[in-house]
Amino acid sequence: MDEYNRFVDWEKMDVTVQSQDPKELSCTEFQELKQLARQGYWAKNHSLRAKVYHKLINNIPCRTVTPDANVYRDIVVKIIGKRSSSSLPLPEFVDNSLVPTYCLNAEGIGAVRKIILCVANQFPDISFCPALPSVTALLLHYSRDEAECFEKVCRILACNDPSKRLIDQTFLAFESSCMTFGDLVNKYCQAAHKLMVAVSEDVLEVYSDWQRWLFGELPMVYIARVFDVFLVEGYKVLFRVALALLKFFHKVRAGQPKESDNVQQDIRSFVRNIAKSVTPERLLEKAFAIRLFSRKEIQLLQMANEKALQQKGITVKQKRQNVHLAVHAENFKSEIVSVKEMRDIWSWIPERFALCQPLLLFTTLEHGCSLNRFYSHSEGHEPTLLLIKTTAKEVCGAFLSTDWSERRRGGNKLSFFGTGECFVFRLQPEVERYEWVIIKHPELALSVSEPENHASGSSSTLSSSSIPADPSDRLSPFLSARHFNLPSKTASMFMAGSSECIIIGGGDGQALYLDADLNHGRTSHCDTFNNQPLCSESFQISVLEVWGFRD
Repeated sequence: MDEYNRFVDWEKMDVTVQSQDPKELSCTEFQELKQLARQGYWAKNHSLRAKVYHKLINNIPCRTVTPDANVYRDIVVKIIGKRSSSSLPLPEFVDNSLVPTYCLNAEGIGAVRKIILCVANQFPDISFCPALPSVTALLLHYSRDEAECFEKVCRILACNDPSKRLIDQTFLAFESSCMTFGDLVNKYCQAAHKLMVAVSEDVLEVYSDWQRWLFGELPMVYIARVFDVFLVEGYKVLFRVALALLKFFHKVRAGQPKESDNVQQDIRSFVRNIAKSVTPERLLEKAFAIRLFSRKEIQLLQMANEKALQQKGITVKQKRQNVHLAVHAENFKSEIVSVKEMRDIWSWIPERFALCQPLLLFTTLEHGCSLNRFYSHSEGHEPTLLLIKTTAKEVCGAFLSTDWSERRRGGNKLSFFGTGECFVFRLQPEVERYEWVIIKHPELALSVSEPENHASGSSSTLSSSSIPADPSDRLSPFLSARHFNLPSKTASMFMAGSSECIIIGGGDGQALYLDADLNHGRTSHCDTFNNQPLCSESFQISVLEVWGFRD
């Protein structure tokens, strides 16, 4: 089968990968290479894929001193000794990860353990890297000997290009990527997320499995196709494919009885047996059909999640804090929502804030119906959660990412602020979360229409003309501009406040307007998104609460 067959059990391999066409890859331009990787140009030729991997990995910018094949030949005997390779213990940083065989023969299965132990010897700074066994087993397929595979793995681990994230090597990086994935699911797979909340006590624990779906459960032919694109495009591809897997799982699972009481195990089983329902081509097609945030926006979110974990002192592996621990039944009391409803809300918010506990800042029952007192109790807290119960027993609210003190930046003029993480929601009579639709350009604020019988111009509701028609325009920056010294034009517009009113709006065409006395409110609803109104068009407020987030 050629020089790259030493570790492969060809009886277990898909015979189509033994095709000899095409034989060469001559392109070097990124865009062309990207298209070929997505199309599976080298997927049908084992030898060609090996050569492409060699070329792509050799082009990874690495540390000045990166262990190579010669280092492996020098250290392997010293480290392994006369021990049987099949019984070698793996380093703790792989976290008891599965060691996929990926159609390797007996020699290959033993070689994976040897290579990982030698990598651990050369990279003492690695503290958590559960993807390493899978990556090593896969690359061994496309290596002439153990030393060559070792060098490939080392180059991936030693990448020093800050814009090219490859494999998580610390618990902080791994955990923040799990949180980031949870945030992306919340935005791009809302139906699947709703299912996870319904069937799982801890959705964070389910989403912490996302890398295992790829580097552990996904069959060889699938992960190889994913890895083809990963080496060209980077880490974002992994998020895309994991989101696609969750979408397919939801499609298969929806309406069916539970296979077990453990949705985490159900997803693993689905991914393991994905060939029954989805082809590799269909999986990638689904993954790249998702209009995901830009690489920079995802990096900002990852940074924010890492910062939140560091502030909580979570930098080494420990038991994840789930929603039930964040919202304590014995310490939580609201006149608007139950503990269960608050836990549902907690499952919607960005995961770095889900680490915190709710803290009541303001309630009209105690502090009165004064907008000034609303501001004075809410300012200095970021983010906040607004809850409203109407006299008609409707319950709605909003997650507000930005401090209300930002309203002063517009002077006496009503101006919008906020970020793309804001959203509005309804709990009664039916539960619904409305995704924020960004207004990308500040000049679009001029399209905000004045409410009837309000001549001051200081209060307004969002008109449907402010909603982008192109779905691609709904991609939004996550974070406040000042957090990362970004120009103000990159910020979203979701919240507005003055001494006369509050406006919160835009989520899937929904907008909420509250009068200064906090007794009355109105909503506007755009039919563009074919969803139900947030609440009655005009309503009286029974109770209003503002909640903060306590470490």
